[in-house]
Amino acid sequence: MGKKKEERQPLLVSSNEPLNDTYDRSAIPRPDLRNSPDNVVVHLAGGPMEGASTPDGGVPPPPKPPKPDFDPVLNRNLEHPTSNLDTMIHLLKGNIGSGILAMPDAFSNAGLVVGTVGTLIMGVICTHCMHMLVKCAHELCRRSQMPALGFSEVVETAFATGPSVLRPFSHAAKIMVNVFLCITQLGFCCVYFVFVAANLRDVVAHFWIDLDVQVYLGLLLIPMIVLNWVKNLKYLAPVSLFASILTITGLGITFFYMLQGLPRTSSVHAFAPWHKLPLFFGTAIYAFEGIGVVLPLENNMETPQDFSGLTGVLNTGMVIVAALYTSVGFFGYLKYGDHVKGSITLNLPPNDLLAQSVRLMMGLAIFLSYGLQFYVPMNIIWPLIKDKLHTEKAQMYGEYIVRTIIVIFTFVLAALIPDLGAVISLVGAVSSSALALIFPPLIEIITFWKVGLGRYNWILWKDIAIVIFGLLGFGFGSYSSIENILNADKS
Repeated sequence: MGKKKEERQPLLVSSNEPLNDTYDRSAIPRPDLRNSPDNVVVHLAGGPMEGASTPDGGVPPPPKPPKPDFDPVLNRNLEHPTSNLDTMIHLLKGNIGSGILAMPDAFSNAGLVVGTVGTLIMGVICTHCMHMLVKCAHELCRRSQMPALGFSEVVETAFATGPSVLRPFSHAAKIMVNVFLCITQLGFCCVYFVFVAANLRDVVAHFWIDLDVQVYLGLLLIPMIVLNWVKNLKYLAPVSLFASILTITGLGITFFYMLQGLPRTSSVHAFAPWHKLPLFFGTAIYAFEGIGVVLPLENNMETPQDFSGLTGVLNTGMVIVAALYTSVGFFGYLKYGDHVKGSITLNLPPNDLLAQSVRLMMGLAIFLSYGLQFYVPMNIIWPLIKDKLHTEKAQMYGEYIVRTIIVIFTFVLAALIPDLGAVISLVGAVSSSALALIFPPLIEIITFWKVGLGRYNWILWKDIAIVIFGLLGFGFGSYSSIENILNADKS
C-alpha cells in the first residue's frame, strides 16, 4: 500500500514544495494536470511553451530542428512511474465523479432509447478525442524535443509549429485553453456547492425542519473557505482517498435501490422531445469530461506504450466508464421516470436510514473534493496576481484573499442558480464540449496539416464533423440550459 501511495505522488505534486510556490519555468516541465470531478490530478500553471513565449505574448521563437530519432517516451525521467493498474484507477477516478449521479436526469431529457445509444456514442467520440490528443502530443513532443507536454502546451506547440498563418496566435490559443479550464473548474465548484447543499437539505428536512437551499449554501460558505486555505496539496491527498471510498460505497448502495422493483420499459419515454436533447448533451458531456487527465496519466506511466491500442489502458477504462454511465442513466430513469431529480441520490426513499446515509456520504465526498477541484483555477489565476505583490507578507495575505474571493464567487453563482441539473448541463455545454470535442480535432488538423491528413483528406473531414458536433452542442446546449434556468426562476 505504501508503494502504491509513493507511485502516485508525481500525479499530485511536481516537487516536495507546495504547489503554489514559485514555478520554475526553466526546469523540465510537468504536464498540465486538470482535475475532473473528484479527481486528484490537478492542472499546473505555466509550462514549457509559456517560458518560450515573448513577454508581450507575441510569436515565440522558432523551435529547434527536431532530431529524427528523438523519442519522448525514452527521454522521460520519472522518479516514481505509475503502473498500468495505477493508471487505470486514476483514469476511472478522473472520469467518474458527481456527473454520474446526473445521468438519470440526462436520460429524462433524451428518452430511454436515445439516452442509451447517445451515451455510448458520446463515449466513443470522447475516447477517440483522447486518443487524438495523445497522438498529437507525441508528435509535438518530437518537434519541440520535450519529453512531455500538457493540454495547454500541446495547443500552443501545435499553433507554434503549424501553418505560418497560425503561429502568431500560439500564445493566445494557450490562454484560451486556460480560460476554458477555469470556466470548467469554477463551474464544477458551483455544482459541488449545490450538490452538497441539496443533499444536506433533503436529510435535515426529513428529520427536523425544511429550510431553503440557500440557507445550506450559506452554512457551507465558511467551511469551504477554511478548507481552501490549505495551500499544500499533499495534505489533501488522504482527504481525497477518504472521499473516493465514500463515493464507491454510495454508488453501490444507489444501485441497490435502483435495481429493486423495476417497472416495464414501456412506463417511460423511449424518445424525448427534440428540444430537450441539448440538455441531454450538456449533462452527458459534463459527465464524460475526463480528457484533461489523459496526458498527465500517459506521461507518468512506466510503460506508456500500454496506454493506447485496442486493448490498452485508455480503451479498457473508457469501456468501464461508458458502461457505468449508461447503466446508472438507464436504470435510474427506468426506476423513477420523469420524476428523476438532478442527482439520483435525491430520489432515494427518504424513510430509509440507508438511503439517507447515501446522501450524507455523497455530500461529504463532494465537499471534501472541493479543495482539490479548487486548485485548478487558483493555480491559473494566482500567478497573474502574485507578480504584482512585491513583499512576502503581501503575497501571503494576498493569496488568502484571492482564495476567499474565488470561493465566494462560486458560492454566489451557486446561490443564483440552485437548480443542480441546469448547472451541470450549462457547465457541460459551455466548456466541457470545447475541451473534449472542439480542441482535440482542431489540434490534430493543425499538427498534421503539412504531413498529410489521409487519403482524400478523410482525417480532415472526420475532424470537421466532430468540431461541428461540438459546436452544435456548445450552442444549443448553452441556449437550452440558460433558458431552463430563466424559466425555473420565473416559475
